[in-house]
Amino acid sequence: MPTNDLLPEPPALDNPSGKLVLLRHGETEWSKEGRHTGLTDVPLTARGEELARGAGRLVAGYDFSLVLTSPLQRAQRTAELAGLHAEVDPLLVEWDYGGYEGRTSRDIRSELGYNWSAFTHGVIRGGTPGETVEEVAARASRVLTRVLPAMAEGDVALVAHGHFLRILTAVYLQMAPRFGAQITLDAGSVSVLSSYREQPAILSWNYGPELPMVPSES
Repeated sequence: MPTNDLLPEPPALDNPSGKLVLLRHGETEWSKEGRHTGLTDVPLTARGEELARGAGRLVAGYDFSLVLTSPLQRAQRTAELAGLHAEVDPLLVEWDYGGYEGRTSRDIRSELGYNWSAFTHGVIRGGTPGETVEEVAARASRVLTRVLPAMAEGDVALVAHGHFLRILTAVYLQMAPRFGAQITLDAGSVSVLSSYREQPAILSWNYGPELPMVPSES
């Protein structure tokens, strides 16, 4: 896998007045088990649906000029239960984990014999080709190129997935994509990106019904 960590060409921020609200989809059986869930189209659990409704209450006061969702059912259902009328954007799908799809980090590390992570070591080809972190960041940059002009008109919401939204946040902050490894994101959480003194900034992160006790496993 490539070892360089090139930053995609960042879209111009230009201090937009709107906020970028990120909703990670609610819990699934795979996310609960810490399994890497990329392109596999798994549904929400009952708790996942509850978390999605809670996310909707958190964002009820926002004036969205644009709402986009991943095409995967766990994201689309989250948008629906949150009361958001979302347009599907295929670029918002989760990281393609290739041969590590459906597997936990613990299982992969046991097989490889070292502390593997997708951010540091990448993924292998499997039923799908897999993606590098740079390829995911390039998709995120394309999303931001669309989103930032809409933020001049109002707030924007993205309903998507944990790893993808962490990498998108790194690109938004004009950090290297692997910075996403240092910010965890729980199922059903809401985060808000904005600008502060003409700089991209995190206004709120990983906000949910309760404070997390341990880092998210997926």
